Amino acid sequence: MVNNETQLSQVFGALADTTRRGMLAQLSRGPATVGELGAPYAMSKAAVTKHVKVLERAGLLRRDVQGRAHHCAMEPDSLALAQRWVAQVTEFWESRFDTLSDYLDELQEKERRSADRSAAGKTPRKGKGRRKDKGDSRER
Repeated sequence: MVNNETQLSQVFGALADTTRRGMLAQLSRGPATVGELGAPYAMSKAAVTKHVKVLERAGLLRRDVQGRAHHCAMEPDSLALAQRWVAQVTEFWESRFDTLSDYLDELQEKERRSADRSAAGKTPRKGKGRRKDKGDSRER
């Protein structure tokens, strides 16, 4: 049995190709032969077979041989594995973005309060405890 990480890599590798995604879209409407899967594409039967084998190794389709005809059907379990992984990553990043949003809201509130104090003439003193003396050498 292939471990989940390997299978997940195979699924995403298989989905990285436009032709294979198109074949899966075709299979989502129902089973098809290898010839039917390759019909929309200008490629050799050998190339179509290679794409089908990549999808099969990734667990995205099941191929049944009946005589000379190879019938393919979609296997949704591997897509479910990829979907779970995407959901976990999405949950992680959404929580991070929520935290960032809360932090930015806090900063805006602090800036608003500071602006309100400034408008009311209550600006906080900078350099607390430091006075300008007549003899201060920085005043020249």
